[in-house]
Amino acid sequence: MGRIICAGLGPGDPELMSVRADRLVRSASHVAYFRKKGRPGQARKMVEGLLAPGVTEYAMEYPVTTELPFDSADYNDCLARFYDGWADRLAHEASARDVVVLCEGDPFFYGSFMHLYTRLRGRVAVDVVPGIPGMVGCWWATGSPMTWGDDVLTVLMGTMPEDDLVRHIEAADAIAIMKTGRNLPRVRSALARAGKLEQAWLVQHGTMPQQQMSRLADTAHEVCPYFAIVLVHGQGRRPEVAE
Repeated sequence: MGRIICAGLGPGDPELMSVRADRLVRSASHVAYFRKKGRPGQARKMVEGLLAPGVTEYAMEYPVTTELPFDSADYNDCLARFYDGWADRLAHEASARDVVVLCEGDPFFYGSFMHLYTRLRGRVAVDVVPGIPGMVGCWWATGSPMTWGDDVLTVLMGTMPEDDLVRHIEAADAIAIMKTGRNLPRVRSALARAGKLEQAWLVQHGTMPQQQMSRLADTAHEVCPYFAIVLVHGQGRRPEVAE
């Protein structure tokens, strides 16, 4: 019997990958990764040049991404069948060998692997290697501490209804908003309504070669990449700086 080993690759820069994940990637004979159809896949791009010659690759291509509303029954049914199918295939492969599944960020922090994990657990041995979450790489890129003292950090999804975003933003000290993409106008509007737009930063492709960072209020974009996070830094209790 082999194992399914999910390696969290961190926020994007391969040098921020853990020693354990790097070792697993370099020694893997079979690797699987998610990607959008027609794209190389971010996780696969992150390990370019690290894989051994002759490695067997399994590209798990999403059957749908933005073509259907994410909260629709059709979307959920389509993805459920997709995860069911790949769980079966990976379980079969792991009956004879280890398979390393590549995952950006941390696999247990909004990672797609979670949907495979719940289907594979109890059927085959599964190991998960944690990674630095993408939002950590993004706030590191701003060069400013994200939280101070007893600040409360709130993580939100840009897919939420605008009124819900406003309610959470108003109650938070420090904020990370994920899944922005085409939801950026809604996120901008919610921050403006909550009086925090001027404090917000948009970090695109954090820690990656194409990283971009700007104040959200100065950004005219109506759409941003999937790998983009909006941040509002906490301003709470700070120790006095000695003169």
